[in-house]
Order: sequence, then C-alpha cells, then structure tokens
Amino acid sequence: MGLESLLIVNYVYSINSKGDIMNKEIGTLYGIGVGPGDPDLITLKSTKVLNRVDVVFAAASTKNSHSLAVNIAKPHIPETTSIRMLSFPMTKDEKETRAAWAANARIIIKELVQGKDVAFLTVGDSMTYSTYGYILKHIKTSAPYIAIESIPGITSYQAAAARLNTPLVEGEESLLITSGVKGGDRLRQFSCKPENVVFLKAYRNVTDIISAVDETELFQDCVGISKCGLPGEEIVTDLKELTNRPPNYWTLIIAKQKKKVTPLEAKHLIGRPQRRPAEAVLEFTESI
Repeated sequence: MGLESLLIVNYVYSINSKGDIMNKEIGTLYGIGVGPGDPDLITLKSTKVLNRVDVVFAAASTKNSHSLAVNIAKPHIPETTSIRMLSFPMTKDEKETRAAWAANARIIIKELVQGKDVAFLTVGDSMTYSTYGYILKHIKTSAPYIAIESIPGITSYQAAAARLNTPLVEGEESLLITSGVKGGDRLRQFSCKPENVVFLKAYRNVTDIISAVDETELFQDCVGISKCGLPGEEIVTDLKELTNRPPNYWTLIIAKQKKKVTPLEAKHLIGRPQRRPAEAVLEFTESI
C-alpha cells in the first residue's frame, strides 16, 4: 500500500479512546453527463442527484474558471450546494496532465471520505470523451472502496442529429464517432468507409477533415453545427465555409454517404408524376 492510500485510510478510519478502529461513513461519487447545452436536456435522474449532493465539482481551464457544464446544470443546483472548480491544464504534456488528474482525484476523495456525496459534472455524456472518465480511473485505482455511480447524458452529436432531423444511423449501416484532433486521418485508415461519420472537436483541423471526406467521393450529405442548443448556434451546410474562418470550439461535423435506392423504392419513384404540395396532403389525408 502506497503513501497515498495510507493517507486516504486515515480519513476513512478513526480510533476511539479504547483504541478501537471505527469505520466512518463514506460518500458516493456521481459522474453526471449534463447534456450538450440546453438545460432542459439534462436527465431527470441527474436533477434528482444534483438536488441532494453536498458538493459539485466541474473542470475548468487553468486560464479561467468558466465551466459550460456548471452553466447547464445551474438551474438544478440548490443555492446552498458548494460548487468547486478543478483546474485542468490544456496541454499536450502527458506528465503534467496526469499529475493534474491525480491531484484533482485526491481533492474529490478528500470530500468523499468525510461522508459527503459528490457530483462531478461533464458536458454531454459522462462516458464519451469526458474529463470525468480520467478522474473515474484514478479514483477506482487509488480508492477502490469509494461507491461510484455514473449517469449518462445526451451527447452533442445526438442533439445535433435531432436538431437537423437527420437519423444518425439506420438498418445495417455503420457509424464512426471520432475526434477531429488528428484531422481526417482516422477516416483515411478505413479501407471500407463507414456509411456515417461524426467528427467531434472539428475546430482544430477542419480543413483536413473536409479534405478526407472529399477524398472518398462517397459522402454527399455533410453538415457542420456549432454550439448546438446554445445561444449563437450555427448550422453550416457548405463545409467549405468553415475553412474561411476559425470554427467555434464547440463544432462537430456529421457526414453521411449518399443512400442507395432500393428496388422497392425505385419502383415507386420511376414514372411517378410530380405533385404539388396540396395534392400530396390531400392524398395523405384520404389514406388515413
């Protein structure tokens, strides 16, 4: 057992006047995905947990204390609940990043072993490209006795698909969800291209992402959406517009291959005369 674990044990157990070891009650950690931006999209279970936890943690950059996750969840957090920001460096230095994860995990554990229930907020889903995922691994390793419950949330790409009224995947189709940090390289690695692709964090290498999509000559329906469900939301149907200006941080791209028309669909389409909208409505009304 390392020094870190020994320090934790001191919090978990106390010794009474007779020298007996007394077990102290330990709180529960809740990892909460608060959804993509609209406070109405946070799950009912998450709101119930937020109403009864003692402390709420969220990640923030070392440069400022802003947290979109807190802004989303704020309407559901009682005024008396403590909200604490944890600094995470935006750096590619793996050693510095790991040190921050470990330090922040210790801060959370310190509250839990005092018997407090704690929530850690993350934008979108708690298990999809989330800061909470790293915290979760550290706590499970260094404090395996902590009770943990992870609550899922609606992802940005699910919200974007709903906003666009566009199914993400159908039937036997495949769906690739990938980070855009390395541009379009992940798509290029597939010899058999997936029918549907979602690029998250597309703001970093949007030009290369668009190039990779164009290289396939397969994807026809491509849409970029920024700040989905938030003030300033923007939908871009011509992806080349994104290369003319720096995309917003909260930008994703959905690319879909052109669908093949089935024989049954072709049978209905061939030779069918074009109808005016009013005629189509009348035909539908008469059929029900």
